[in-house]
Amino acid sequence: MKILVTGAGGYLGQGIVKALLDRNNVVIATDSRQCENDDRAIVKTCDLFSVENPYEYFEQPDVLLHLAWRNGFVHNAKSHIIDLPLHFEFIDRMICGGCKRIAVMGTMHEIGFFEGSINENTPCNPMNLYGIAKCSLREITELMCKDNHVPLQWLRAFYIVGNTAQGSSVFSKIVQAEQKGDKFFPFTSGLNQYDFIDYDFFCKAVALTLEQDSVTGIINICSGRPQKLSERVERFLSENDFKIKLDYGRFAERPYDSKAI
Repeated sequence: MKILVTGAGGYLGQGIVKALLDRNNVVIATDSRQCENDDRAIVKTCDLFSVENPYEYFEQPDVLLHLAWRNGFVHNAKSHIIDLPLHFEFIDRMICGGCKRIAVMGTMHEIGFFEGSINENTPCNPMNLYGIAKCSLREITELMCKDNHVPLQWLRAFYIVGNTAQGSSVFSKIVQAEQKGDKFFPFTSGLNQYDFIDYDFFCKAVALTLEQDSVTGIINICSGRPQKLSERVERFLSENDFKIKLDYGRFAERPYDSKAI
């Protein structure tokens, strides 16, 4: 298959591009900035939102995987709302151009504060601008795809565990602190329970999802098992032989983070 991946230079993008290429797909990788990409990909560096006919410009892909998003870890950045119309216009142009399937990366922050087990039918009540913007884009894209008879796969990412310094997750920040030689990492109580998934498995799951069209709609990419944040991070330190220690209780839990999900 020929798959267009936007935001291909980002933390998730690089791993997903590699997983798709490893499975012999043709990948058009695009990002707004010059960055490292797999040599096997067709790389196009451009301002995604200024391309008039992106379907033709990106060589008529079978599937769009839209990962591009600013400030994903700054949950109340105004850019989430400011950029929303740009994402709508881009996806609309891809559909009108002739793209046969749309896939977009969502977020567990669409759900909002919720305790217990969720599935694709769980009602959303986002509690930050990031979640609100992603939730709005999902509803808009669902309407566009339905009106144009184009299948939509809305891929919802949960807590991804990776051992690279790239990115802004707690795991990436710990790697950065370890590399600097810090002895302690300021932490919360770590009692909240989240759904963790390893980076490589997540990227492969995305690739497998895009290669089929029998399962569409909202797809939660997760482990299905809750685990205490402290337990998973302590295991992460042990797995990587890190010397840094967690400094518990330095930060309060965010009010919009679920106690157990």
